[in-house]
Amino acid sequence: MQAIAVLISQLFVTDQRQRLTSWLFIRLLALIYTAAFASLWVQIDGLVGPQGILPLSEQLDGSFQELGRGAWLWLPTIFWVIQPTTFVLQSVTLLGVILSMMLLVAAGPTRLILLLLFALYLSLYHAGQIFTNFQWDALLLEVGFLAIFLGDTPSKLVIFLYEWLLFRLRFMSGFFKLASDDPSWSGFTALHHYFETQPLPHIGAWYFHHLPDWVLKAGVGVTFISELIVPFFIFLPRPYRLTAAGVTIIVQLLIIASSNHNFINLLTIMLCLFLLDDRIIKSILPVGLAERLEATKPTNNRLSTGLLAVTSLLIISSSLISFTANAIKQPFYLPLHQMADSVRRFGLGNIYHIFPTMQVERQELLIEGSNDGKEWLAYRFKYTPGEPAKAPEFIVPHQPRLDWMVWFVPTQRLPQMVWFGEFLRRLHEGSDSVSGLLAENPFSDSPPRYLRVLAYRYRFATPDERAENGDWWRREYLGLFPQVVPRIP
Repeated sequence: MQAIAVLISQLFVTDQRQRLTSWLFIRLLALIYTAAFASLWVQIDGLVGPQGILPLSEQLDGSFQELGRGAWLWLPTIFWVIQPTTFVLQSVTLLGVILSMMLLVAAGPTRLILLLLFALYLSLYHAGQIFTNFQWDALLLEVGFLAIFLGDTPSKLVIFLYEWLLFRLRFMSGFFKLASDDPSWSGFTALHHYFETQPLPHIGAWYFHHLPDWVLKAGVGVTFISELIVPFFIFLPRPYRLTAAGVTIIVQLLIIASSNHNFINLLTIMLCLFLLDDRIIKSILPVGLAERLEATKPTNNRLSTGLLAVTSLLIISSSLISFTANAIKQPFYLPLHQMADSVRRFGLGNIYHIFPTMQVERQELLIEGSNDGKEWLAYRFKYTPGEPAKAPEFIVPHQPRLDWMVWFVPTQRLPQMVWFGEFLRRLHEGSDSVSGLLAENPFSDSPPRYLRVLAYRYRFATPDERAENGDWWRREYLGLFPQVVPRIP
């Protein structure tokens, strides 16, 4: 028992190898927070504002009617106490930007700012409903929460929790690719489709798509190695940890070079910092800054230590329970499953499964309006493929939530059809908030009398086809949506 007590006490000892790393990590986290809040700032009103696609006030009212006073535990958000008007929603996102910049330049108490940033993003995470229900949002929440305990003297426990998070992110992604029984992954053909069918490809995807067949198959092999084997190096001695960091960073840079995935790859690279330690970080920081940070006297806050101990148990148990339930495809013990679900509601102990199945066909939707049923004019999204001649744009770390969500609609699953129906209704009503999310609204003066949705199959143009007329895409008309075959998966 004494040996166990000594081992546990060592978890709360300051990790002197990670003091410079922690300082740099918090500064980089400030940049990610800035990008995340700024991205929502320009979209939040059109998504969930009073005249948005899914007004937040309606969701809160429905949750309260169903759950009563316990609704705030199911949807922990500050918007229970402040009315989610357009001004309030945009003010909260703007406040997040301001606090993020304060964190970047260390203009204020670091721990308090980190706590406020976590609370604000958690509120927006739930406020955004289906538009913010993504793994990168959950990842930012967990990263941001743990950062509250970093400070200038990180304990070995909080460093371990970051390593555990990176392990889960990488290993679960590989595990669920295999567990899905997707033929594209098992047949090593996933990358023959991925670059072309991902939600919002940029110009790099076109070039990656046309790499030789053997390179694309080898890329699947590298993906499996980096997600199923390399993550275990995280918990091994320093040479293995450095290998894990190097492989993971290279893979993330390749993804950025070929895909628009907002800030998730940047966050993953940041998590690799804790595999490097101060011996490496010191070499890239200004000498004076490194010396000043190293001279900082370690502090020990008992309240912070106690909270970290409790939350570490919740994070580890919740992530293990959730992973097991997903692996066996059913909740193995309901009370534990409910506990894990409650913890995840606060952004902790999440499940990560990046592209467990691969889409082999790309469907795009074109929305048109008309006042006479004869002449039809098209609405234009900002970043979806659209016209075949339109070059795919690089938009990292921004995530245009509407454009991203449209990618899911061709599956014709109920949640997607519900929000898409609300989106069309807002266009028919002439909502300025919603049309402001688009690149072009041909009915800016008054909404059209009729709306229709056309479905197209898209594929990348071959190099020869592109040389012929400059188009990046080829498309084939499928019919009126939803009277077309749903995309699977």
